Formats: sequence, C-alpha cells, structure tokens
Amino acid sequence: MVDPFKGGRVLLKTTYILLVSVIMWGCVDLPEKVEPVQKFNMTRYLGTWYEIARLDHLFERGLNNVTAEYARSENGGMTIKNRGYMVMHQEWRESEAKADFVGERNVGHLKVSYIPMTYQSYAIFDLDEDYEHAMVCGDDTGYLWLLARSPDANEYVIDEFIEKAQALGFDTSELIFVHHE
Repeated sequence: MVDPFKGGRVLLKTTYILLVSVIMWGCVDLPEKVEPVQKFNMTRYLGTWYEIARLDHLFERGLNNVTAEYARSENGGMTIKNRGYMVMHQEWRESEAKADFVGERNVGHLKVSYIPMTYQSYAIFDLDEDYEHAMVCGDDTGYLWLLARSPDANEYVIDEFIEKAQALGFDTSELIFVHHE
C-alpha cells in the first residue's frame, strides 16, 4: 500500500488528521435562537413517533410513512430505529442510530450517531406536556421536524409549529408534509 504522507508531507498529514477529527466529532451545536426543552423526561419520550413535517434533506428525500422508534440503550441514552417508505423504489428503508445526551439528562439536547464516531445534533425545542407532539431540529436551520404520537396532527399543532419555527429562523416555506397510510 502506498503511504500518501510519505516524503515529508507533514502539513498535508496534519490537515488530513484535523479534517478527520472534525468529521468524526461531528457538530452538536444549536441554531442561534433555539433552546432545548428543560425538564426533559427520556422515559416519556421513548416509543414510536410519526414524522408529520420536515425540511427536505438527502437522507429522507422521497420517503413517506416515516416513523422513529426510540428505546433506552444500555448506556442510559437511546437507540433510534427510523423507517420510511421510498415511493420511487416501492420499498421500505430503515436506519439505526444511537443517541446520547450532550449535557444534563433532563435537557432535550442529544448527539445522534448513525455512523460510529460521528455525531449530529438532535434538539427537542418544543414538547407538549403530554409528550404527544415534539418539535426537533439539528445543528442549523436546515434540519427541522414535527413529530407526533399518531400519524395525524391537528391544524392547531401544525400552525403552532410553523409559527414557532419561523420565529426561530427556519424557512417553513420549504416544509414537506409527510404522507401516512
């Protein structure tokens, strides 16, 4: 095997190591105005959530009937099993991830890993007291979801979601409303 760093390319090797380190750590920041929910109760959050609306992104593009199943992991965090139906290919797609708290366990801010040693921010910024509807985002305003315990959300919940998301700087004109059968 050829060593791409042979011959004294210290700067290239250092840059490569730095880049890999940044990618491996991932980003668990929050959008500027977003505050994760306090008094978060993971036990109440566990179970099945239906995706009601989202901003489009590559890893869910074309999916309908999207659900996420949250379960307690051995280390005190959560495991996540996402499932959605790819209409174009007429097949189900699934992915699994691990989620750990970024800080305190009573704050709705987690780091999610679909690929070992890489993390993405998962911030629950609004959650009703019955744990029936959750508003979630990633590390920037390009990632946004409305989740519910049932495949349908009433207009009031959707309108409230859009209003809160707009106030936080999300472009809600790009929302996709997920079809469930």
